[in-house]
Amino acid sequence: MPTHAQAVILGLLQGATELFPVSSVGHGVLLPSLLHWTLNQASPAFLPFLVVLHLGTALGLLLYFLADWIEAFRHLRILWLLIVGTVPAGIIGLVLNKALSHLFATPAVAGVFLLVNGVMLFLGDRRRAQAGAGKALGELRASQAFWVGIWQATALIPGISRSGVSLVAGLRQGLREDEAARFAFLLATPVIGGAGLLEVPKLLHAHGGPGVLSTAALGGVVAGLAAVASTAILMRYFKQREVQALRPFAIYCWVAGAVGLVLLGLGL
Repeated sequence: MPTHAQAVILGLLQGATELFPVSSVGHGVLLPSLLHWTLNQASPAFLPFLVVLHLGTALGLLLYFLADWIEAFRHLRILWLLIVGTVPAGIIGLVLNKALSHLFATPAVAGVFLLVNGVMLFLGDRRRAQAGAGKALGELRASQAFWVGIWQATALIPGISRSGVSLVAGLRQGLREDEAARFAFLLATPVIGGAGLLEVPKLLHAHGGPGVLSTAALGGVVAGLAAVASTAILMRYFKQREVQALRPFAIYCWVAGAVGLVLLGLGL
């Protein structure tokens, strides 16, 4: 398990990069190896630890979008879209959880898929620029929300950004940038919550003791605070920038993935 200092660093990284479309999991898998931390990423507790950080992020998102959630329960159409968008990730996550869990101990995989994530963001941005003005979330059809949910499930692979694929999928379904971001961020809460129910009990089962849980909880609190700050920044960003909004993140993913792979290959 990480130390308290490492938990704080990973929490900050998770909370910031979960919403930025650059894959928080990819960063969380790469960073310990690049910094040569004495951390066993193949441990049964590592993935549940990352999920606790995600739960902190989800709580921060819930607080930030509390008014939106209240509105969703008042006007059931958006709530229905969120349910439909959550179902694919929930089903695919349950079916493929064991098959994909070993990837979290393979930093090179995260580096490769960060490059793939950059390509996805670049192409999604280019297609959106050609499509013109988009529509509001309330205009989305249930079938389109389901398609966004399917794409969201690809973020089970380290290096693929959940918010990034959800953003691109929302843009491809005709949403404007700020509404695609809003839908992606709202979808995060139920998806991360479901993962928490599945993975967090494994944390105590694997290692037991209050120290393990307190370290993970510390990272989760830091992740939640970082998530609130990054969400505020990104929502303003997507409202103000209507063209090539994702391109800077695509370039970052290419650089981060390439540098990570080079350093891993050189053993630095």
